[in-house]
Amino acid sequence: MTSPPPDRVTIKDVAARAGVSKGAVSLAFNHKPGLSEATRDRIFAAARELGWAPSSTARSLAGARVDVVGLAICRPARLLGLEPFYMEFVSGVESVLSEHSCSLLLRLVRSPQEEAGLLESWWRGRHIGGSILVDLRADDPRVPAARRLGLPVVAVGHPSLTGGLTSVWTDDTTAVTEAVRYLAALGHRRIARVGGAAALGHTGIRAAAFDEVARALELAGAWQVATDFSGESGARATRSLLAAAPRDRPTAIVYDNDIMAVAGLSVAAEMGLSVPGDVSLLAWDDSQLCRLTHPMLSAMSHDVHGFGAEVARTLFGVIAGEGAGSHPVPTPVLTPRGSTAPPDV
Repeated sequence: MTSPPPDRVTIKDVAARAGVSKGAVSLAFNHKPGLSEATRDRIFAAARELGWAPSSTARSLAGARVDVVGLAICRPARLLGLEPFYMEFVSGVESVLSEHSCSLLLRLVRSPQEEAGLLESWWRGRHIGGSILVDLRADDPRVPAARRLGLPVVAVGHPSLTGGLTSVWTDDTTAVTEAVRYLAALGHRRIARVGGAAALGHTGIRAAAFDEVARALELAGAWQVATDFSGESGARATRSLLAAAPRDRPTAIVYDNDIMAVAGLSVAAEMGLSVPGDVSLLAWDDSQLCRLTHPMLSAMSHDVHGFGAEVARTLFGVIAGEGAGSHPVPTPVLTPRGSTAPPDV
């Protein structure tokens, strides 16, 4: 005989555990004044012990106003300033925040663990009304932290990485498959991928997709190199790949961002190789950088500004207890330019 399911924990249970009224619990979780920090901490501790968090709908009905949204990024400041993706992404987020008279609180962190602590500090200190999580990893500590706090968030990543949090993502598996199949259709049988940081969830998804399509196409050679997304690492990886004898090196390389592809183009010239005659290069995201090189870089084009705007709109939906929920944005599409062509045989 099965035992009956446990009763659902309510705000009344949290109030009883903390020794306060239900109104005090509501004040704490809606970040309203009127409670001491000690009382507020006792309420949050009771909620964690009981596994309780207020619903987004209840928070919206309480009239909570969002003035600030948080975003932490685990990248060195210098690299962030050079990387087109995040500049475009943040501009898209800001375009929606401005419509809501809302500000962005941006912080650079050194690890997901540091960010998990930062989220708790922001939320308890009433600094933010919600947050955007980027660069998700397997078993990411920010996921349970956000759930425990009852913090409204949108995770930018595939649902397999986000632990049930509302998520917005691109279909990287389909995009990688299209990129490799395009190069194979041009006649390339030795193809390499210069990827991002191996610990990142989307890097793993792209790596698995590359391996799968390489096996399906029975390529003669398939290489993958992990980097930190910087131009220096992209150049180093390209130099290593192209240093082999002509019959043992790739005739096409796919890069995980624009800045590494531009660096790869410079390395090819440095080594006396022509693009696309000796090696074809294909970038990701398709920022202005891809159209300022010679030859212009073929790319998997992605509306990064629109991506950021959609993430921000989804976050406001989470806060209000409504909206589209988890969903993908349009998949990056191939834009051929002068850096890809059939290989010289």
